[in-house]
Amino acid sequence: MNDVTVAYDANNHLGETPIWSQEDQALWWVNCEKPPEIHRWSPATGEHSKWQFPDRVGGFVHKAGGGLLVALADGLYDFDPESGAMQVRVKTGLPPQVKLHECHCDRQGRFWIGAYDHDFGHDRGSRKGSWFRLDGDKLTPVIDGVAVANGLAFSPDGTRVYMADAPSRSVSVYDYDPATGTPSNPRPFFKLEEGEGFPDGATVDSEGGYWLANVAAGRLRRYLPDGTLERIVELPFSNPTKPAFGGPDLATLYVTSCQLDLPVYNQPTIDNGAVFAVQTGFHGVAETP
Repeated sequence: MNDVTVAYDANNHLGETPIWSQEDQALWWVNCEKPPEIHRWSPATGEHSKWQFPDRVGGFVHKAGGGLLVALADGLYDFDPESGAMQVRVKTGLPPQVKLHECHCDRQGRFWIGAYDHDFGHDRGSRKGSWFRLDGDKLTPVIDGVAVANGLAFSPDGTRVYMADAPSRSVSVYDYDPATGTPSNPRPFFKLEEGEGFPDGATVDSEGGYWLANVAAGRLRRYLPDGTLERIVELPFSNPTKPAFGGPDLATLYVTSCQLDLPVYNQPTIDNGAVFAVQTGFHGVAETP
């Protein structure tokens, strides 16, 4: 078994979106709700900071010029962690049951974000979520008909994008044009079986391996670019939500977790809610702000 340790005992209700900042050598992540927060933790010094928000935090990215772009329930906001100043960038105009959820920048720095349909919990035919690309100050819907957007990751060379729809247990792969930010040629990448949990957040390593947080099953799964399952890392907790490589050489895989009431398909020995560190022997790819 790979070495799995508690990196930071955050006690998050819904930890998500871990991002390693090369600039300050710190791990950032969100607690989406109860309460909605962004966290920053330095492994070298142990220093921890957090910022609370008035509404659900779906995710964030670091901006090239400094500060964060934060997704709240009703839109995207520019946020300065030093001053606490926050200014709306764009309102979504989405129905109230559709929430921004999963975000990432492509290798050129374009911002992508997914949305999930909260009504799907009681109406299995409701799929009002989408994948959006931020074009200037406009959110452009690119892929519609999504129940719960998840699993977003770009290949190291930026020519492929992976996207999941969690309730269907499936992950798709698209060709991706780095010049235009356009996905095309969608095809199945893999699908989990009944009883194997659900796909949640994901990242890629420098060799092109796709690492998936297998929520409810307490696993990380690494797939080769051809869709072959290369390995499973069994975790001592049940609900990993998203992995991200971090550390000075991007050699530690940090994994957020959640305390949602989900089915449990493994036998956990550690409570959910912490940020965990996994030593995999692989290295990550630096984020593009």
